Amino acid sequence: MSTRLRIGIDLGGTKTEAIALDADGSERMRLRVASARGDYDATLRCIVELVAAIEQRLGARGSVGVGTPGVLAPDSGLIKNANSVWLNGRPLDQDLSQCLRRPVRIANDADCFALSEATDGAGRGAACVFGVIAGTGVGGGVVVNGVLLAGPNAIAGEWGHNPMPWPRPEEWPGPACYCGRTGCIETFLSGPGMTAQHAQGSPPGLTTRDIVALAEAGDPRGRHTLDLYEERMARALASVINILDPDVIVLGGGMSNIMRLYAGVPSRWGAYVFSDQVATRLVRAQHGDSSGVRGAAWLWPR
Repeated sequence: MSTRLRIGIDLGGTKTEAIALDADGSERMRLRVASARGDYDATLRCIVELVAAIEQRLGARGSVGVGTPGVLAPDSGLIKNANSVWLNGRPLDQDLSQCLRRPVRIANDADCFALSEATDGAGRGAACVFGVIAGTGVGGGVVVNGVLLAGPNAIAGEWGHNPMPWPRPEEWPGPACYCGRTGCIETFLSGPGMTAQHAQGSPPGLTTRDIVALAEAGDPRGRHTLDLYEERMARALASVINILDPDVIVLGGGMSNIMRLYAGVPSRWGAYVFSDQVATRLVRAQHGDSSGVRGAAWLWPR
């Protein structure tokens, strides 16, 4: 078999997706199956079967990269911090390498998103890309000169668990976060964070889409919630710019569908960035929900 394929696996809590990319990044094939919830051995079999199905159909052998909801702990080589808890404490890369009889590369799903967008997405050609996922949670990844940064603690890009910068009196100590602290950026900028903010003094049960629709219709409460969300994202990303100074920030996840953010946030972050001008661009992910699985494939570079 040829070895020109790159196979990516996105190991989600409810679905597992596989993609095959050609050497130039064009998509050859995609498969999606239900995840083997709660069963580690079945998870291994699921990945092996997806890889086998792709290689058999395309008549080519591929490198394999896997995006997971957790990370490989540098000290132990075991998965940690995965909300798919049956993966935690397991040497996933070693077990898959043995099953597939080839090396396997593994990265966090937010890192895979950033790598995808930096390689052939909205951040293509930029020297430094910060990839942001803002949805149910808030995560991120950093790619410099096409190389994904992991760091000695495997947490590069985890901006969501820093405190909200320049907090207002009413924002401190802030909402409780699952990590055990309060006032994390995630508690303000995630989808649940927006809906919780809007629910203060408004009927509960509205979704982020409902809130955006209200704002677009001129509803004062909806507009206030969106204005506050923009201002908070500007502060949060300004702190990233002050440290990393990326060329491009690529926004993905459910909150990336709020189109006003791409003008509104940059118009506000200049008040917090330690520079007289800000050349960093905020752009929407080109590959959308596919960036995770594409980034897993790109864990093996050109």
